[in-house]
Amino acid sequence: MIKLPLGAVTNKPVVEGCRLCALGAKMVLFVTGLCDAGCFYCPLSREKMNKDVIYADEMPVKRDEDILLEARLIDALGTGITGGDPMKKVERTARYITLLKDNFGKEHHIHLYTASGGREDIEMLASAGLDEIRFHPPPALWDKMQGSIYERRLRWALETGMDVGIEVPVLPDMEKELVALVQFADDMGVFVNLNELEFSETNYEELNARGYEPKNDISSAVKGSEELAYKIVGMDWDIAVHYCSAAFKDGVQMKNRLMRRAKNVKRDYEELTEDATLILGVIKGENLREIYEYLRREYEIPENLIFINWERNRVEISPYILEDIASELPWRCYEVEEYPTWDRLQVERIELN
Repeated sequence: MIKLPLGAVTNKPVVEGCRLCALGAKMVLFVTGLCDAGCFYCPLSREKMNKDVIYADEMPVKRDEDILLEARLIDALGTGITGGDPMKKVERTARYITLLKDNFGKEHHIHLYTASGGREDIEMLASAGLDEIRFHPPPALWDKMQGSIYERRLRWALETGMDVGIEVPVLPDMEKELVALVQFADDMGVFVNLNELEFSETNYEELNARGYEPKNDISSAVKGSEELAYKIVGMDWDIAVHYCSAAFKDGVQMKNRLMRRAKNVKRDYEELTEDATLILGVIKGENLREIYEYLRREYEIPENLIFINWERNRVEISPYILEDIASELPWRCYEVEEYPTWDRLQVERIELN
């Protein structure tokens, strides 16, 4: 086996979609939360599950330009299209594939996850420029793939010339069925991606009811999932079989994507950390313009080291400057650590005065 960081392993070089994802170079395009699969382990948030919403990474998409902007902000070399099930809005999905190829070129690699799709749908996406498709069969079919609709879907996709694979979570109590699934993929010549099963806010009750447990006190991953994945990847397969751990997704894939975005959105007064977060000073008050002008005048703060963020209703400033002057100011002052995402998710806030 080829060992990757933070528990991920593979038996052969990973497919292109996974390679770019590990670099953080793939935008995640969530085209709809609609899906008919009804997987009991679905980790989608309540804001997305079964709702027809669109996101480019963490950014809500209102127009096509939002997608192109987010791709540019992370210097994307490709896009992973997901949901829900993108096939539920196949014409929208095809249009977005064309949009990305037209703006970033044929070399912009696009892969897609789906649990459905007819022949015409699959051919439509291939014609639009889709490079790689990954099917998600339900656990009930893992040892019954031969002759199923998923066998036909895989064959239809192979006929288009796309890279074709199967991607599923590793359910620790379904070893026999998972081995049968990978054997089926091996016979067909399609790759397999295995993901560590994880608890989420929306699937916790379902997983708990089936007897699954967290593997430790600090992880959301399910006990036994990783061990079974290692066992399966280590078997003798002709196809590429890759296992992606929860820690790898967070600590490598997402961190690398956030770092790429941070370098493009970082302002002069923000400090970029090794964890791909941004540290800045924040001042809260009723009259932001008055605060800004007072600080510029009284402390001669350079224009590039202070900014009025009207959307977030705050004055932003170099954290080093604010640490020195906070005790002299009548307004609430904080040192804030945030992700460089569209929503600027806050990691920590320290009151300075």
